[in-house]
Amino acid sequence: MEGKLINVYNREKVEPRLNEQQRKKFQHEIKIYMEQYFKQKLGKGVDHTKITIFEDMLIIRGEGFLTEPEKFIAQTSSGMKTIRASRTHVVLQHWHDNKKYIEDKLNAKAIHHIYDIEPENDFWMHAVVFDRYFT
Repeated sequence: MEGKLINVYNREKVEPRLNEQQRKKFQHEIKIYMEQYFKQKLGKGVDHTKITIFEDMLIIRGEGFLTEPEKFIAQTSSGMKTIRASRTHVVLQHWHDNKKYIEDKLNAKAIHHIYDIEPENDFWMHAVVFDRYFT
């Protein structure tokens, strides 16, 4: 039982919470991994990535992910819908490809997730809720 805590309600073993140094280390490692993933898959990385681990959540934010042609297309209402649909596919594929990596890295199971894409602001966000608290 070394390193494990006991949940007083159901007597299950639970992982200890992350200290500030561990939390920042995981955030940095996931950020580097995500940037490499998108560069490899799309040929263009995200200009700015921010990873936040808080309570039982992981939040991934990306800015500057659109290509120049996508920025041009996104200037109209129908173009924004087209870019949103195509990039939604990218986010779903990212989750399919990286869910296990993230769960293994954080030693937790993802139980809910939601994402949003704003082509007009060249911004996307993915929030994941896990089965344990990190902080």
